[in-house]
Amino acid sequence: MAHGTHADVDRLIDDHRYARAAAEAMQALSAPSRLRILARLHVGPASVSTIAAAVGMEGSAVSHQLRLLRHLGLVVGQRDGRQVVYELHDDHVAEMLEQVIAHVDHVRLGLAGRAGASLTVGA
Repeated sequence: MAHGTHADVDRLIDDHRYARAAAEAMQALSAPSRLRILARLHVGPASVSTIAAAVGMEGSAVSHQLRLLRHLGLVVGQRDGRQVVYELHDDHVAEMLEQVIAHVDHVRLGLAGRAGASLTVGA
């Protein structure tokens, strides 16, 4: 589990501004294109053109999504000559991605198990 405590979660209840910031960060993960960009950056730092090639998007679309992700504190960029190289802001972003993947795998396994069980019961 993450290194937070229940008191940390209580901040979502007690502080509406904090809850809004958390919701905005989670909303950034709600677009498949942004998740794919973050996944590529999980592998390591990359330029817009490298990310665009990896995720099959136009560079301008990747740049737009990176601006949003940067604004939300999920990625950082550093100029390297004529291009900007992006990377995940920190290990917390990497952990969020890993948790999302683990959750999706867990749910899929659970749903697959239930569907298989209901098919065998009715047979």
